[in-house]
Amino acid sequence: MSATEAVSVRVLDREYTVGVTPDERDSLMAAAKLLDTRMREIRGANRMAAVDRIAILAALNLAHELQLLGEGQSHGSREVSDSVAALHRKLDVLDAEQR
Repeated sequence: MSATEAVSVRVLDREYTVGVTPDERDSLMAAAKLLDTRMREIRGANRMAAVDRIAILAALNLAHELQLLGEGQSHGSREVSDSVAALHRKLDVLDAEQR
C-alpha cells in the first residue's frame, strides 16, 4: 500500500489540502485545475453567487458530462458487441457452407 502525501490545491482562491498517493498527484492537480476553471466560469456569470452554489453547479455540470461520457462508452461497447456477433454469424455461415 502506498503512503499518502499532503498536496495543496487552490480552487476559487481557496486552498485545500488533500492526501493522495504519489501516483495520483498529477491527476489530482489536473482535476483541481479543471474544477477551478469551471467554478470561475460560473462565478463570472454571477459575481454575487455564493461559493457553495458555484461549487454545486460546477459539480452538477461535471457529473452530467461524466454521465454522458459513460453513456457514450456503453453505446459504443454495444455497437462493438453487435458487430462482433454479426461477424460470428457470418463465419458460422461460411463454415457451414464449406462442410
